[in-house]
Amino acid sequence: MAEEEERGPGSVYQMFVLMEDLLDKLKVLDYEQHVLDKHNIKPLSRHYFVSSPHMLSNSGEQFYMFSVIAAWLISLCGRPFDTPQEYDDPNATVSNILSELRALGGQVDFPPSKLKSGSGEHVCYVLDQLVEKALKSKGFTWNRPLYPSVEVEEECVQEDDAELTLSKVEEEVTQEDEEYEEEDGLDLDALKTRTNQSKLSGSRPAVVLESDVDAAEWNLEVERVLPHLKVTIRTDNKDWRIHLDQMHQHQDGINTSLQDAKGCLFKLREDISKTLEKVSSREKYLNTQLEHLISEYRQAQAQLNKVKELYQQASGGVTERTRILAEISEELEKVKQEMEEKGSSMSDGAPVVKIRQSLTKLKQEIEQMDVRMGVVEHTLLQAKLREKNNMTRDMHATHLLEPNTQPY
Repeated sequence: MAEEEERGPGSVYQMFVLMEDLLDKLKVLDYEQHVLDKHNIKPLSRHYFVSSPHMLSNSGEQFYMFSVIAAWLISLCGRPFDTPQEYDDPNATVSNILSELRALGGQVDFPPSKLKSGSGEHVCYVLDQLVEKALKSKGFTWNRPLYPSVEVEEECVQEDDAELTLSKVEEEVTQEDEEYEEEDGLDLDALKTRTNQSKLSGSRPAVVLESDVDAAEWNLEVERVLPHLKVTIRTDNKDWRIHLDQMHQHQDGINTSLQDAKGCLFKLREDISKTLEKVSSREKYLNTQLEHLISEYRQAQAQLNKVKELYQQASGGVTERTRILAEISEELEKVKQEMEEKGSSMSDGAPVVKIRQSLTKLKQEIEQMDVRMGVVEHTLLQAKLREKNNMTRDMHATHLLEPNTQPY
């Protein structure tokens, strides 16, 4: 939510504007015929891909619609792209669409998981980038709008018959002058007659005129006619005199308000200055009354600091002695372990048993060696006897051969 606050409060509704522009661009490319009729899909609403809690949405349907439109736009850009099916892997589909968008020169600085919902700002952004690329590949350009010429009819303002505006009076006078100027000529005789009658009517009457009308009836008639005689002057906002009068009125109001505000501010300043003086005097009084307590407090604070230093020194010595005690305790534990091992070895008969077993095994080996030695001696004696017999036999044989070999 921190990102949305940095972008401003209007960024939430940027998706709606982007979606409406996207729908207009799709209509320019005739997506109803190439996509909706081909896949038998109902037309998109104005805010179909917008993610909002106030709108009903089907994520699976929106993702399928997004993938189909994206594949169609990519194919319009001249790059072959197979139309995704409903049961395809969404991760593979999203990665293929983003890779094609990057290949077309679009910028993608968000994770692919943002597109799996099928709606939201990133879906609208991807479709808008693809439709821009498709329009550019088609060679479509936006022309300047041509506004139809509409004759502005004058508004008929219904005015009250009882009100008489100066502009209306001026218009009537102007019309009468124009009608008078349009006449072919002037009747001088009639003009002279009218002038004489006006002089006679304007002259003083011979007798005093007396009114025979009742005063009550006269007043009633005045009250009845008075609303019709009312003249109202409508202000024109374009008149600089009116603006000047308003400026003077506002300036007078500001000056009167400023005088009142100055009086209140001066009074407030006096009250604040008096209060500050009272506070400063009270502070001085308290300082004078509590000076000896403050000095005692300072002394106690100094003593406390000294005691803290001594405590720190003592605690340092205790820490060092604790460390030495721990080392000595470790050495003592080692000595105890050695003594226990030696005592257990002295009281244990296992070594004697091992010695006896070794002696028994040694005796068996000695007996085996004696047997082997006897066998070897017997074998050696037999060999000697055999050799002696052979020597004696050879000696007898030589003695027998010697007389036979003498000459006759």
